[in-house]
Amino acid sequence: MSFTTLTRRALLAAGTAGALAFAAPAAAQTPPGVLIVGQIAEPQALDPAAVTAVNDFRILVNIYDGLVQYADGTLEVAPALATDWEISEDGTEYTFNLRDDVTFHDGSAFNAEAVVFNFERMLNEDHPYYDTGPFPLSFNFSAIDTVEAVDEYTVKFTLSEPFAPFLSNLAYPTGLIVSPAAVMEHGQDFGRNPSGTGPFRFGEWRSNEAVVVEANPDYWGDAPELEAVVFRPITDANTRTAEMLAGGIDLMVEVPPVALSEFEETDAYQIYEQAGPHVWFLILNLREGPFTDQLVRQAANYAVNKTALVEDVLEGTAAVSAGPIPPAFNWAYNEELEPYPYDPDRARELLAEAGVENPEVTFFVTEGGSGMLDPVAMGTAIQADLEAVGFDVTIETYEWNTFLGEVNPGLEGKADMAEMAWMTNDPDTLPFLTLRTAAWPEEGGFNSGYYSNEEVDALLDQARVATSQDERAELYREVQQIVQEDAPWVFVANWKQNAVSNERVEGFSLQPSFLLELGDVSKD
Repeated sequence: MSFTTLTRRALLAAGTAGALAFAAPAAAQTPPGVLIVGQIAEPQALDPAAVTAVNDFRILVNIYDGLVQYADGTLEVAPALATDWEISEDGTEYTFNLRDDVTFHDGSAFNAEAVVFNFERMLNEDHPYYDTGPFPLSFNFSAIDTVEAVDEYTVKFTLSEPFAPFLSNLAYPTGLIVSPAAVMEHGQDFGRNPSGTGPFRFGEWRSNEAVVVEANPDYWGDAPELEAVVFRPITDANTRTAEMLAGGIDLMVEVPPVALSEFEETDAYQIYEQAGPHVWFLILNLREGPFTDQLVRQAANYAVNKTALVEDVLEGTAAVSAGPIPPAFNWAYNEELEPYPYDPDRARELLAEAGVENPEVTFFVTEGGSGMLDPVAMGTAIQADLEAVGFDVTIETYEWNTFLGEVNPGLEGKADMAEMAWMTNDPDTLPFLTLRTAAWPEEGGFNSGYYSNEEVDALLDQARVATSQDERAELYREVQQIVQEDAPWVFVANWKQNAVSNERVEGFSLQPSFLLELGDVSKD
């Protein structure tokens, strides 16, 4: 079957699936070999260097490969486009031996020069294709000093200093390798015309309708079982659930907790759960407004009944969070840290101590987005808890990508508080990108609430260069203690991710990375 024919068939399947969602369940039958996935939002772009949301990454890991990848079922690093590597004794040089049998989907060669192009494009402002960004997670590779093609299939990274998370960050989707030829051809439109080396190649993207990827017949690894995958953006969780029940989609990610029972009552569906490194929190604006006062921030943490949120709104699919590093990183997690208890009386006392009466709070909430845990219901419950102790809270609700466009550049002049969720690959990632002074939005980071603590900055810098995991762990435990006391966020929940498929889907599993790897999936 030709590339164009298969794309048309997949898009027809997507259109038919949408219609079938409103038909009787018995009539709904999506085509074999074409997997219809209900995503939580429209992707921002299909360029791995230019996006930040797991929603987008779930598509991208099927189009692209990295030098390394996470081993199945773990966050341990395993070979991918690199067969093996060596690390210098001082931890500043990483030399990778590359596969010599790989081509990009556009037919161009994968080699060391392609790897050099990818990282220089992200990190070198003088690179001729630097303007095809932005590159919001290039922080992950800020320790890279030079990237050198030693020969056609050997590449060497020289770091400015030892950098403990380097391999893990290479396995994260920001490290996926794109085709230089495709970037040169499409320029700033590359994010709508992706080309990688992955098990699926790009077919078509119809805005707010579907992204189609098709099996790559020349894949260097095991050939995909599926002919094609259609990623449909269905922002409303109730609509996603209805389409799943009606047979309009085959696989649904981020099942609303209240809907789980509908899939548990029949053998026609399979539910998947997988713990992972997730934090759901509220960013507080420390530059202006009521949360510039630490007592008010602590009051908000005491005011929110996080146990009720986890048990009632989230139906037990999460645990109460105690700080900025999730317990999934058990080697670095501070087990002595207790979550802020629900204590509305203490919250009122702190507001009185701060001399604040009925502080006004503008609260940004999203309709839905990756890892956001029923955000409207959560936001409404949080609003009620805060108002019960004296806050005056106004909610403003946004579509996911619009929400990111409001929050990521910083809350100053816009809001006092905003929902946020991160799924991370290393204990370093979330605090480094969101809690350092140098990660304020104007510096290119995601510290949207403008938190600043010199001791935290120093501890995070030390942890990055520490060569001992035990030393890193102790530094991260100190960070957690300080940040919890400073309360730049309201720490809410750590989620256990979930998904549901119909009985025709086989070979699927969730990953601790929260990525959606579909190369081994089949569908009758």
